[in-house]
Amino acid sequence: MHRVKIFRPSGFSTEQIRRIAADADTDYTIIYTRPTELRFVDFGLERMVQIADDIGAAMVYSDHFNGEEPAPVIDYQKGSLRDDFDFGGVQMYRTSVLKEAVAGMEADYIHAGLYDLRLRVSRLGRIEHINEYLYYELDTDRRDSGEKIFDYVDPKNRAVQVEMEKACTAHLKAVGAWLKPEFRDFDPSEGEFEYEASVIIPCKNRVRTIGDAIRSALSQKTDFRYNVIVVDDNSTDGTVSVISSFLGTPGFFYLAQDTTYHAIGGNWNAALHFKNCGRYAVQLDSDDVYSGPDTLQKFVDAFREQRCAMVVGTYCITDFDLNTIPPGVIDHREWTPDNGRNNALRVNGLGAPRAFATQVLRNMNFPTTKYGEDYAVGLRVSREYRIGRIYDVLYYCRRWDDNSDHGLGIAAINANNLYKDRIRTWELEARIRLNAGIIPEK
Repeated sequence: MHRVKIFRPSGFSTEQIRRIAADADTDYTIIYTRPTELRFVDFGLERMVQIADDIGAAMVYSDHFNGEEPAPVIDYQKGSLRDDFDFGGVQMYRTSVLKEAVAGMEADYIHAGLYDLRLRVSRLGRIEHINEYLYYELDTDRRDSGEKIFDYVDPKNRAVQVEMEKACTAHLKAVGAWLKPEFRDFDPSEGEFEYEASVIIPCKNRVRTIGDAIRSALSQKTDFRYNVIVVDDNSTDGTVSVISSFLGTPGFFYLAQDTTYHAIGGNWNAALHFKNCGRYAVQLDSDDVYSGPDTLQKFVDAFREQRCAMVVGTYCITDFDLNTIPPGVIDHREWTPDNGRNNALRVNGLGAPRAFATQVLRNMNFPTTKYGEDYAVGLRVSREYRIGRIYDVLYYCRRWDDNSDHGLGIAAINANNLYKDRIRTWELEARIRLNAGIIPEK
């Protein structure tokens, strides 16, 4: 008797998944998600079966080769809720679990059938990463990391995202992590602040762009008092000289970090706890610029009108010279007031630019990391407070060779994704405990 049957579906609708389950008649069922040839290393398939047998896994997947290049993947965890989680092309399910999961499917998805299956299987058993190179495939998506990261917010993919959100929401409800649209009240007038807002610019080695960012921040026109706080983390490329040229400008503050480890999160914390930080702390990355002189005013107006503890705006992707490049405007319209904070556990970011109520963030703080720090804070804020949105383009996000997420190698991509999944795992578990009454809202 053959122990494994391999299926190569032409799509990932619920109907396709049901057909696979109906035709599955072996111990294990492989769903191969690539359109290209699959070739196992010697005894690679047998190894997958052996490990699945030994540990009783509901599903296994493994490292592999993309052509001749090694393609390691990352471990699955509770917070691995991204619909684009990279399993590689081979997903091997225990057929009995596959059939049980499919039997419970009620929604009829056009795009999210496989995603729904994976989430259901994760509730029934263990999903195990085999960190051995067991097969060859060919992934035909050769774009660099800086291009791929925007796929989930590309408007042409919106219908797909609506289905993915529905499947994820059902999963969160099933595991007890879904939060009702009930929020802690926030009074934007609380606290005494000399400045109503601060533009926060953390930077390190941005000599080509820091001047543009500072000038953009200082050019804001407002009906309130604001300042600009630049936090430099030991730049060595001339950045400090550019920053120093602005010293003496009214409302401009320069914070020089010591030589201990800070990363972007630590730089944000330094600004938030600085005595002159304003009531609202508004992001401006050191290689980007605001879209106009009214950005800061729009942020503060949103805080006042929406009575929220965090506001996320809309940005446009440009080249270094501010020419729009694909996918253009990123507005995160998948966010809804009722379900945004739940769907935030599925997507890999909340958008930009971001602004925070300083008094709230001083009690939470950013994690001291150089990646995912803003996402971690956004999830934490959304657990308790309403997050406001602005759908006007407020920010030009420049893509260039020195961007931190441009052309990353696979090791860096995997490390970043593993950390964001860990952030989601912690937040997922916190929300489960909150719903169970184990920890109170603060």
